[in-house]
This record gives sequence, C-alpha cells and structure tokens, in this order.
Amino acid sequence: MTQFRYFVAASTDGYIADENERLDWLMEFDGFEGQAESYDEFMNDIGAIAMGADTYAWMRTEMGDKWPYPGLPTWVYTHRELAPIPGADLTFVRGDVTEWAQDIARSAKGKDVWVVGGGSLAGQFVDEGLLDEVLLYSIPVLLGGGRPLFAMRGQAKLTPTYTREYEGGIRETRYTVNKAPGQTREY
Repeated sequence: MTQFRYFVAASTDGYIADENERLDWLMEFDGFEGQAESYDEFMNDIGAIAMGADTYAWMRTEMGDKWPYPGLPTWVYTHRELAPIPGADLTFVRGDVTEWAQDIARSAKGKDVWVVGGGSLAGQFVDEGLLDEVLLYSIPVLLGGGRPLFAMRGQAKLTPTYTREYEGGIRETRYTVNKAPGQTREY
C-alpha cells in the first residue's frame, strides 16, 4: 500500500525555514555522519513526490534547471504559473489535496509518496487524513520564527516508531500519524 510520508528537517522550535525564507542555518549541519545512508534508505521506497509551490520555486532559484529527482513523477500544488524544469516529470495541479491523492499514489507505482515542503502542504495532508508518516530531523537551532513545520486547521496525534541520535545533537524521529475513524484509505 502506498503511503504519504513527510521527510523534513526543522529547527528545535519547529521551523523549516527562517523568517527570510532561508536555509543557511540548516546547511551548516549538512553531511553529518549517517545522513546519506538514512536519505538513501528513504528514497529507495519513494515512487512519487507531492510538493508545494514555494518549495518548487525555492528549488528553481537554488538549483536552476538541475532537477534532483530525475525519473520521479512530481506533483506541484500551485495557485500560480510556474516554469517547468526541462526533463523533469512535473505535473502542476490546483485544488484540494484529496482531489489529486489517488492520481499521485497511482503514479508512485506501488512505492510511497514523499510530501516535500512545506508545512502548509503537509498540514493539508494531515487535515485530510492522508499523511501516514513523519520523518523529522530535529536540528539543534532556535530560529524564533519563520515557516512552521506544519500549518494546519486541526490536531493530529503521532506515535513515535523510531529515534536515532546523530553527532552534533541532531535527532531523527519517525512517527506514524494516527488516523481518526473514517480516515483510512487504500491506494
């Protein structure tokens, strides 16, 4: 069964970008021992990506036309026109996350879907009972503001399933998102 998984790093106070939409604070921690192995293990199970427009625009700015996910169908939720990256398998969609979830899951061909940034899109998946797992890297930095890890209407209970400590105070925690009655689905 295809799962929707949010793999993300956040400051200890719960932000994925600072108040200026920057990730400099995060890049200082890039390349810690065990990071590449954990990422590769995660990516082996990913067959498609669901991405927010701001994340896509940030990637375009930072990486230009170099697409880091070749061969993975990527669904970008947007309310504005965005330029495609040549050679990337992109589908730009508008509307509620529930409207496209089945198509996204189908495009993963039996693998999982990575919900890639940002907190608003991940929050929508939680609110609709579509997010199955959170893989959170807690980075030992306090930002005091910025883009929240989740922006959502309601609440969700999580069950921790795995924790690992890394050098420098980085903690990886995996959570199952508990579903409310009636929120189960099969893709």
